[in-house]
Amino acid sequence: MPSLLNRYATPLNTGLFLVSLISGIALFFHWGSNWFHSMHVWLSMVLIVPFVLHIWRNWRPMTCYLKRAPMAIAMAVSLVAALAFVVPQIGASSSRGARGGPPQFALAQKLLDAPLEAAAPILGLSAQALGTKLTQAGYTVRDTSARLSDIATTSGKSSAALANLLSAP
Repeated sequence: MPSLLNRYATPLNTGLFLVSLISGIALFFHWGSNWFHSMHVWLSMVLIVPFVLHIWRNWRPMTCYLKRAPMAIAMAVSLVAALAFVVPQIGASSSRGARGGPPQFALAQKLLDAPLEAAAPILGLSAQALGTKLTQAGYTVRDTSARLSDIATTSGKSSAALANLLSAP
């Protein structure tokens, strides 16, 4: 079995890397995103196995790379490149209090952060009607200028429960 795994580590690395490369290019240019997203994510995860097998099989040559400056420089450049994408998102997430994620979640969070009187027309209700709907559902509504998320918190309920109520017909 080990020789079978060793024999296929490099070919699987190559094949899965090509799949990741092509699907990554398609995602970058927004070509067939529905087709390529899951393929890219899942097969990139599968790529971990032959990568580890390849490193294991080639450990001695790898230790030579690890002792030289080009590997350290390449790892540092890769880390800086990754951080260039992560750091701005950390700042943006903390400044708006969001955790990131799909844009529809950010939009829903903006609605939950809006005052009841501003959110009501978006939901097709008057502020008074929305206040009544929330009160009947067990929420404590003291003021229509209160944010929906604050109303949920004050009522001891989650924002998800409130969103569920608001999205119900």
